[in-house]
Amino acid sequence: MFRIRTTALARTLARSYATSPSPHALVFLEHRDGELDSASLSALTAASQLGGKVTGLLTGAPDQVPGILAKARKCVSPLPGFTAHTNSQHFHRIKGLDAVLHSVSPQYSTPVPEIRRTALGEAHSSSAKSILPRVAAKLDVPAVSDVISVEHDSSSNSTTFARPIYAGNAISTIRAPSSIPVKFFTVRSTAFSAAVSGEAEAETIVLNPIEISDSPSNNVSTSLSKSDRPDLGVASRVVSGGRALKDAETFQATLYPLADALGAAVGASRAAVDAGYADNSLQVGQTGKVVAPELYMALGISGAIQHLAGMKDSKLIVAVNKDPDAPIFQVADVGLVADLFEIVPEMVEKLK
Repeated sequence: MFRIRTTALARTLARSYATSPSPHALVFLEHRDGELDSASLSALTAASQLGGKVTGLLTGAPDQVPGILAKARKCVSPLPGFTAHTNSQHFHRIKGLDAVLHSVSPQYSTPVPEIRRTALGEAHSSSAKSILPRVAAKLDVPAVSDVISVEHDSSSNSTTFARPIYAGNAISTIRAPSSIPVKFFTVRSTAFSAAVSGEAEAETIVLNPIEISDSPSNNVSTSLSKSDRPDLGVASRVVSGGRALKDAETFQATLYPLADALGAAVGASRAAVDAGYADNSLQVGQTGKVVAPELYMALGISGAIQHLAGMKDSKLIVAVNKDPDAPIFQVADVGLVADLFEIVPEMVEKLK
Protein backbone atom coordinates (compact mmCIF):
# COMPACT_ATOMS: atom_id res chain seq x y z
CA MET A 1 0.00 0.00 0.00
CA PHE A 2 0.94 3.64 -0.06
CA ARG A 3 0.61 4.79 3.51
CA ILE A 4 2.57 7.64 5.05
CA ARG A 5 3.98 8.61 8.40
CA THR A 6 1.82 11.69 8.82
CA THR A 7 3.88 13.35 11.58
CA ALA A 8 7.07 13.14 9.57
CA LEU A 9 5.32 14.35 6.44
CA ALA A 10 3.80 17.32 8.25
CA ARG A 11 7.21 18.37 9.62
CA THR A 12 8.85 18.01 6.23
CA LEU A 13 6.24 20.05 4.39
CA ALA A 14 6.11 22.62 7.16
CA ARG A 15 9.85 23.20 6.79
CA SER A 16 9.39 23.68 3.04
CA TYR A 17 6.81 26.39 3.61
CA ALA A 18 8.91 28.11 6.29
CA THR A 19 12.06 28.39 4.17
CA SER A 20 10.60 29.02 0.71
CA PRO A 21 8.90 32.24 -0.43
CA SER A 22 6.64 30.18 -2.69
CA PRO A 23 5.11 26.84 -1.70
CA HIS A 24 6.20 23.65 -3.38
CA ALA A 25 3.15 21.91 -4.84
CA LEU A 26 2.57 18.17 -5.02
CA VAL A 27 -0.04 17.11 -7.60
CA PHE A 28 -1.56 13.64 -7.68
CA LEU A 29 -1.64 12.49 -11.33
CA GLU A 30 -4.56 10.28 -12.29
CA HIS A 31 -4.38 8.16 -15.43
CA ARG A 32 -6.40 5.64 -17.40
CA ASP A 33 -5.72 3.46 -20.45
CA GLY A 34 -2.18 4.75 -20.86
CA GLU A 35 -3.08 8.45 -20.81
CA LEU A 36 -2.88 11.12 -18.13
CA ASP A 37 -6.30 12.35 -17.07
CA SER A 38 -7.03 15.74 -18.62
CA ALA A 39 -8.32 17.09 -15.31
CA SER A 40 -4.96 16.28 -13.70
CA LEU A 41 -3.26 18.32 -16.41
CA SER A 42 -5.45 21.27 -15.41
CA ALA A 43 -4.45 20.69 -11.78
CA LEU A 44 -0.79 21.02 -12.84
CA THR A 45 -1.54 24.43 -14.34
CA ALA A 46 -3.24 25.53 -11.12
CA ALA A 47 -0.30 24.33 -9.02
CA SER A 48 2.19 26.19 -11.23
CA GLN A 49 0.42 29.46 -10.42
CA LEU A 50 1.64 29.20 -6.82
CA GLY A 51 5.08 30.15 -8.10
CA GLY A 52 7.12 27.38 -6.50
CA LYS A 53 8.33 23.99 -7.63
CA VAL A 54 5.72 21.53 -8.92
CA THR A 55 6.12 17.80 -8.30
CA GLY A 56 3.83 15.13 -9.70
CA LEU A 57 2.91 11.92 -7.89
CA LEU A 58 2.26 8.89 -10.08
CA THR A 59 1.24 5.43 -8.89
CA GLY A 60 0.13 2.32 -10.73
CA ALA A 61 0.76 -1.28 -11.66
CA PRO A 62 4.09 -2.36 -13.23
CA ASP A 63 2.55 -2.37 -16.72
CA GLN A 64 0.96 1.07 -16.29
CA VAL A 65 3.58 3.43 -14.89
CA PRO A 66 6.49 3.32 -17.41
CA GLY A 67 4.46 4.62 -20.36
CA ILE A 68 2.66 7.24 -18.27
CA LEU A 69 5.91 8.36 -16.63
CA ALA A 70 7.48 9.19 -19.99
CA LYS A 71 4.55 11.47 -20.81
CA ALA A 72 4.32 13.04 -17.35
CA ARG A 73 7.99 14.07 -17.37
CA LYS A 74 7.35 16.41 -20.32
CA CYS A 75 4.26 18.18 -18.96
CA VAL A 76 4.41 21.97 -19.04
CA SER A 77 1.75 24.39 -17.81
CA PRO A 78 0.97 27.74 -19.47
CA LEU A 79 1.71 30.75 -17.29
CA PRO A 80 -0.83 33.63 -17.17
CA GLY A 81 -1.09 35.21 -20.61
CA PHE A 82 -0.39 31.97 -22.47
CA THR A 83 -2.78 29.33 -23.74
CA ALA A 84 -2.50 25.56 -23.91
CA HIS A 85 -1.71 25.95 -27.63
CA THR A 86 1.40 28.12 -27.10
CA ASN A 87 3.95 27.55 -29.85
CA SER A 88 6.83 25.22 -28.94
CA GLN A 89 9.41 28.01 -29.37
CA HIS A 90 7.92 29.69 -26.29
CA PHE A 91 8.18 26.66 -24.01
CA HIS A 92 11.03 28.32 -22.12
CA ARG A 93 8.45 30.78 -20.75
CA ILE A 94 6.13 28.05 -19.53
CA LYS A 95 6.18 26.41 -16.11
CA GLY A 96 6.78 22.67 -16.17
CA LEU A 97 6.99 19.78 -13.74
CA ASP A 98 10.20 19.89 -11.74
CA ALA A 99 10.04 16.27 -10.63
CA VAL A 100 7.82 13.21 -10.80
CA LEU A 101 7.56 10.84 -7.83
CA HIS A 102 6.47 7.39 -8.92
CA SER A 103 5.76 4.14 -7.17
CA VAL A 104 4.93 0.78 -8.75
CA SER A 105 2.97 -2.07 -7.21
CA PRO A 106 0.20 -4.44 -8.35
CA GLN A 107 -1.82 -3.05 -5.43
CA TYR A 108 -1.87 0.35 -7.14
CA SER A 109 -3.58 -0.90 -10.30
CA THR A 110 -7.02 0.31 -9.16
CA PRO A 111 -7.93 3.53 -7.34
CA VAL A 112 -9.05 2.15 -3.98
CA PRO A 113 -9.11 5.11 -1.53
CA GLU A 114 -7.29 3.28 1.25
CA ILE A 115 -4.35 2.49 -1.01
CA ARG A 116 -3.00 5.88 -2.11
CA ARG A 117 -2.58 8.33 0.74
CA THR A 118 -0.50 11.32 -0.19
CA ALA A 119 -1.41 14.40 -2.25
CA LEU A 120 -1.46 18.17 -2.07
CA GLY A 121 -3.36 19.26 -5.15
CA GLU A 122 -5.57 17.24 -7.46
CA ALA A 123 -8.36 17.57 -9.97
CA HIS A 124 -11.85 17.71 -8.46
CA SER A 125 -12.64 14.09 -9.32
CA SER A 126 -14.33 11.26 -7.45
CA SER A 127 -10.87 9.88 -6.61
CA ALA A 128 -9.79 13.23 -5.15
CA LYS A 129 -12.94 13.41 -3.04
CA SER A 130 -11.91 10.13 -1.43
CA ILE A 131 -8.18 10.78 -1.04
CA LEU A 132 -7.57 14.41 -0.11
CA PRO A 133 -9.98 14.74 2.84
CA ARG A 134 -8.45 11.62 4.42
CA VAL A 135 -4.89 12.91 4.08
CA ALA A 136 -5.85 16.39 5.28
CA ALA A 137 -7.57 14.90 8.31
CA LYS A 138 -4.47 12.85 9.10
CA LEU A 139 -2.40 16.04 9.13
CA ASP A 140 -5.12 17.99 10.97
CA VAL A 141 -5.37 20.69 8.29
CA PRO A 142 -8.34 21.92 6.21
CA ALA A 143 -8.89 21.21 2.52
CA VAL A 144 -10.40 23.50 -0.11
CA SER A 145 -12.36 21.88 -2.94
CA ASP A 146 -13.32 22.81 -6.51
CA VAL A 147 -11.21 25.98 -6.74
CA ILE A 148 -11.27 28.18 -9.84
CA SER A 149 -8.29 30.38 -8.99
CA VAL A 150 -5.26 30.19 -6.73
CA GLU A 151 -2.77 32.87 -5.73
CA HIS A 152 0.13 32.84 -3.27
CA ASP A 153 1.35 35.91 -1.34
CA SER A 154 5.05 35.46 -0.56
CA SER A 155 5.14 38.36 1.91
CA SER A 156 2.62 36.76 4.26
CA ASN A 157 3.15 33.16 3.10
CA SER A 158 -0.62 32.83 2.63
CA THR A 159 -2.55 31.31 -0.24
CA THR A 160 -5.88 32.64 -1.52
CA PHE A 161 -8.38 30.40 -3.28
CA ALA A 162 -11.66 31.20 -5.04
CA ARG A 163 -14.43 28.63 -5.42
CA PRO A 164 -18.04 28.83 -6.63
CA ILE A 165 -20.89 28.42 -4.13
CA TYR A 166 -24.69 28.46 -4.33
CA ALA A 167 -24.71 26.64 -7.67
CA GLY A 168 -22.20 29.11 -9.11
CA ASN A 169 -24.23 32.21 -8.27
CA ALA A 170 -21.56 33.48 -5.86
CA ILE A 171 -17.80 33.17 -5.53
CA SER A 172 -16.26 32.42 -2.15
CA THR A 173 -12.74 33.71 -1.47
CA ILE A 174 -10.76 31.65 1.04
CA ARG A 175 -7.43 32.71 2.51
CA ALA A 176 -5.22 30.02 3.99
CA PRO A 177 -2.75 31.78 6.33
CA SER A 178 0.84 30.82 7.04
CA SER A 179 -0.30 29.01 10.20
CA ILE A 180 -1.59 26.24 7.89
CA PRO A 181 1.68 24.63 6.77
CA VAL A 182 0.15 22.37 4.11
CA LYS A 183 -2.57 23.58 1.77
CA PHE A 184 -4.77 20.86 0.31
CA PHE A 185 -6.99 21.73 -2.63
CA THR A 186 -8.80 20.29 -5.63
CA VAL A 187 -9.32 22.29 -8.80
CA ARG A 188 -12.19 22.65 -11.24
CA SER A 189 -10.57 21.48 -14.46
CA THR A 190 -12.60 23.81 -16.70
CA ALA A 191 -11.12 26.85 -14.93
CA PHE A 192 -7.50 26.09 -15.90
CA SER A 193 -5.81 25.30 -19.20
CA ALA A 194 -4.53 21.74 -19.43
CA ALA A 195 -0.78 21.24 -19.29
CA VAL A 196 0.76 20.23 -22.60
CA SER A 197 3.81 18.25 -23.65
CA GLY A 198 7.11 20.14 -23.77
CA GLU A 199 10.71 19.40 -24.63
CA ALA A 200 12.42 19.44 -21.23
CA GLU A 201 12.05 16.40 -19.01
CA ALA A 202 11.40 16.49 -15.28
CA GLU A 203 13.50 14.59 -12.78
CA THR A 204 12.10 11.21 -11.77
CA ILE A 205 12.27 9.88 -8.22
CA VAL A 206 11.34 6.32 -7.26
CA LEU A 207 9.22 5.71 -4.16
CA ASN A 208 9.34 2.21 -2.76
CA PRO A 209 5.82 0.80 -2.35
CA ILE A 210 4.63 -0.48 1.01
CA GLU A 211 2.93 -3.82 0.73
CA ILE A 212 0.03 -4.34 3.15
CA SER A 213 -1.72 -7.68 3.33
CA ASP A 214 -4.73 -6.59 5.39
CA SER A 215 -6.16 -3.93 3.07
CA PRO A 216 -9.64 -2.85 4.23
CA SER A 217 -10.75 -2.45 0.60
CA ASN A 218 -10.31 -4.57 -2.49
CA ASN A 219 -11.31 -3.82 -6.05
CA VAL A 220 -13.78 -6.48 -7.16
CA SER A 221 -14.31 -5.30 -10.73
CA THR A 222 -14.18 -2.20 -12.92
CA SER A 223 -16.98 -1.49 -15.38
CA LEU A 224 -16.42 1.35 -17.83
CA SER A 225 -18.88 2.56 -20.44
CA LYS A 226 -17.32 2.58 -23.91
CA SER A 227 -18.26 5.12 -26.57
CA ASP A 228 -16.86 6.31 -29.87
CA ARG A 229 -17.93 9.83 -28.99
CA PRO A 230 -15.66 12.27 -27.13
CA ASP A 231 -15.56 12.14 -23.34
CA LEU A 232 -18.17 14.50 -21.90
CA GLY A 233 -15.80 16.13 -19.43
CA VAL A 234 -13.26 17.27 -22.05
CA ALA A 235 -15.24 17.46 -25.31
CA SER A 236 -15.08 20.70 -27.29
CA ARG A 237 -18.69 20.23 -28.40
CA VAL A 238 -21.59 18.92 -26.30
CA VAL A 239 -25.19 18.20 -27.29
CA SER A 240 -27.51 17.87 -24.27
CA GLY A 241 -31.15 16.91 -23.99
CA GLY A 242 -33.80 17.42 -21.35
CA ARG A 243 -37.10 16.01 -20.20
CA ALA A 244 -38.84 17.24 -23.38
CA LEU A 245 -37.32 14.28 -25.24
CA LYS A 246 -40.06 12.04 -23.76
CA ASP A 247 -38.22 8.70 -23.36
CA ALA A 248 -34.88 6.94 -23.81
CA GLU A 249 -35.59 5.84 -27.39
CA THR A 250 -36.56 9.35 -28.48
CA PHE A 251 -33.54 10.77 -26.63
CA GLN A 252 -31.16 8.56 -28.60
CA ALA A 253 -32.95 8.89 -31.94
CA THR A 254 -32.99 12.69 -31.71
CA LEU A 255 -29.67 13.61 -30.09
CA TYR A 256 -27.27 10.92 -31.29
CA PRO A 257 -27.42 11.75 -35.05
CA LEU A 258 -26.77 15.44 -34.27
CA ALA A 259 -23.92 14.59 -31.92
CA ASP A 260 -22.36 12.31 -34.52
CA ALA A 261 -22.66 14.98 -37.21
CA LEU A 262 -20.93 17.53 -34.97
CA GLY A 263 -18.38 15.12 -33.49
CA ALA A 264 -19.83 16.04 -30.11
CA ALA A 265 -20.30 14.37 -26.75
CA VAL A 266 -23.81 13.72 -25.45
CA GLY A 267 -25.07 15.19 -22.18
CA ALA A 268 -28.35 15.27 -20.30
CA SER A 269 -30.16 17.30 -17.68
CA ARG A 270 -30.88 15.81 -14.27
CA ALA A 271 -34.56 15.57 -15.17
CA ALA A 272 -33.70 13.45 -18.22
CA VAL A 273 -31.40 11.22 -16.17
CA ASP A 274 -33.95 10.78 -13.37
CA ALA A 275 -36.57 9.85 -15.95
CA GLY A 276 -34.30 7.13 -17.33
CA TYR A 277 -33.61 8.75 -20.71
CA ALA A 278 -29.84 8.68 -20.24
CA ASP A 279 -27.18 7.17 -18.01
CA ASN A 280 -26.17 9.23 -14.96
CA SER A 281 -22.62 9.46 -16.35
CA LEU A 282 -24.06 11.89 -18.92
CA GLN A 283 -25.58 14.26 -16.38
CA VAL A 284 -24.45 17.87 -16.65
CA GLY A 285 -25.00 20.16 -13.68
CA GLN A 286 -24.27 20.85 -10.05
CA THR A 287 -24.67 17.18 -9.09
CA GLY A 288 -23.24 15.91 -12.38
CA LYS A 289 -20.34 16.99 -14.55
CA VAL A 290 -19.16 20.57 -14.98
CA VAL A 291 -18.29 21.28 -18.61
CA ALA A 292 -17.05 24.32 -20.52
CA PRO A 293 -16.88 23.32 -24.20
CA GLU A 294 -16.52 25.61 -27.20
CA LEU A 295 -20.11 24.75 -28.17
CA TYR A 296 -22.92 23.64 -25.87
CA MET A 297 -26.32 22.83 -27.38
CA ALA A 298 -29.24 22.61 -24.91
CA LEU A 299 -32.20 20.90 -26.56
CA GLY A 300 -35.46 20.75 -24.64
CA ILE A 301 -33.74 21.90 -21.44
CA SER A 302 -35.58 24.55 -19.44
CA GLY A 303 -32.47 25.76 -17.62
CA ALA A 304 -32.86 24.92 -13.93
CA ILE A 305 -30.23 26.58 -11.75
CA GLN A 306 -28.63 23.20 -10.99
CA HIS A 307 -28.09 22.57 -14.73
CA LEU A 308 -26.80 26.07 -15.43
CA ALA A 309 -24.14 25.61 -12.75
CA GLY A 310 -22.60 22.85 -14.84
CA MET A 311 -22.50 24.51 -18.27
CA LYS A 312 -22.80 28.29 -18.10
CA ASP A 313 -19.04 28.77 -18.64
CA SER A 314 -19.33 27.28 -22.14
CA LYS A 315 -17.94 29.54 -24.87
CA LEU A 316 -21.05 29.40 -27.09
CA ILE A 317 -24.44 28.25 -25.76
CA VAL A 318 -27.20 27.38 -28.21
CA ALA A 319 -30.67 26.69 -26.81
CA VAL A 320 -33.77 25.29 -28.49
CA ASN A 321 -37.01 25.31 -26.49
CA LYS A 322 -40.70 25.84 -27.21
CA ASP A 323 -41.11 27.99 -24.09
CA PRO A 324 -39.94 31.57 -24.79
CA ASP A 325 -39.71 32.22 -21.04
CA ALA A 326 -37.41 29.26 -20.33
CA PRO A 327 -34.49 30.33 -18.06
CA ILE A 328 -32.01 28.72 -20.47
CA PHE A 329 -32.45 31.69 -22.81
CA GLN A 330 -31.01 34.01 -20.15
CA VAL A 331 -27.56 32.43 -20.54
CA ALA A 332 -27.81 31.35 -24.19
CA ASP A 333 -25.78 33.16 -26.85
CA VAL A 334 -28.10 31.83 -29.54
CA GLY A 335 -31.72 30.98 -28.72
CA LEU A 336 -34.40 29.49 -30.90
CA VAL A 337 -38.04 29.23 -29.80
CA ALA A 338 -39.13 26.19 -31.77
CA ASP A 339 -40.03 22.51 -31.63
CA LEU A 340 -36.79 20.56 -31.28
CA PHE A 341 -38.32 17.56 -33.08
CA GLU A 342 -38.56 19.72 -36.21
CA ILE A 343 -35.35 21.72 -35.82
CA VAL A 344 -32.90 18.94 -34.94
CA PRO A 345 -33.57 16.79 -38.05
CA GLU A 346 -33.15 19.91 -40.20
CA MET A 347 -29.79 20.66 -38.57
CA VAL A 348 -28.62 17.08 -39.10
CA GLU A 349 -29.52 17.21 -42.79
CA LYS A 350 -27.71 20.50 -43.32
CA LEU A 351 -24.64 19.30 -41.43
CA LYS A 352 -24.48 16.21 -43.61
